[in-house]
Amino acid sequence: MPANLSPEFKRAEEDFRNATTPQEKIIALELMMATIPKHKGTEKMQADIKRRLSKLRNTEEKTAGKRGDALHVRKEGAAQVVVAGPPNAGKSALIRALTGAEAEVAPYPFTTVRPFPYMMPFEDIQIQLVDTGPVAEDRLEPYHVNLLRNADLALLVLDLAAAAPVTDFEAALRAMSRAKVEFVRDFSGEAPEYGVKPKRTLVAVNKCDQDEDDILLDEVRAALGERFELVPVSCETEMNIEDLRRMIFEGSQILRVYSKIPGRPADLDKPFVAPSGSTVLDVARLVHKEFAENLRYARIWGSERFDGQKVQRDYVVHDKDVIELHI
Repeated sequence: MPANLSPEFKRAEEDFRNATTPQEKIIALELMMATIPKHKGTEKMQADIKRRLSKLRNTEEKTAGKRGDALHVRKEGAAQVVVAGPPNAGKSALIRALTGAEAEVAPYPFTTVRPFPYMMPFEDIQIQLVDTGPVAEDRLEPYHVNLLRNADLALLVLDLAAAAPVTDFEAALRAMSRAKVEFVRDFSGEAPEYGVKPKRTLVAVNKCDQDEDDILLDEVRAALGERFELVPVSCETEMNIEDLRRMIFEGSQILRVYSKIPGRPADLDKPFVAPSGSTVLDVARLVHKEFAENLRYARIWGSERFDGQKVQRDYVVHDKDVIELHI
């Protein structure tokens, strides 16, 4: 089957050849992955791009660790979510409400001066939330670029108690656009402007406890329209904090799969975490390389099939499926 590579893919491929730094190569490979046609004829090319990306990212992480880079945040947990927003929007207070950690909180801007990771529990997994320095029209830290481009989800915080909440939020968006990121409610799979990376985004409208009758919240909804999914929250009253945890999990586009050895109960304590849309074969790769190489079929327990139904390697798994691999 011919690959039928698009002009956008060929341009990204040329950028990769001309790249002189690991970060430039990573960005080019990400663009290649985003623009390559997804069909059987490009499966080997997709695998090669993923392999090169993994190798470069691992090298970057090891290099950052050796030089003691305090601004590098290694991905941990089931997903990485970057929390960003204008000064004094309440990012750190929101992270404290979501994680229970003692994030530094103060009633003045620029409390957070460097990125710092926290772990948010969600049912039986942990999701990493990265607190970042405030973003304003004239202030975007260099580390924001890598974090925003590589995170699984962006959680942007809007301060409803600010004098001009929408103006401050839009100014932060303009600043963050310098990271070549397009913040979107959802990603359809279509390639955005060349070089711009789409990023699934939630917007936490903070300090809603100070908004009587939702007057300001309605103004924010009218101004931002359908561009983002808005979540009204309050760190003081913990309004919608639990809902936000679930939305972060869903927005991270991941799922949990539990393993089962034939003839034994399923292991429901430690799920394997995979990207949404993963197949039985993808899960087998997470379990062990040999399982993927020798896999014949699997049996599934979950909401989409009757218990123990036999499925093939290309079956798409769902969150909380129990899978029994047969080689």
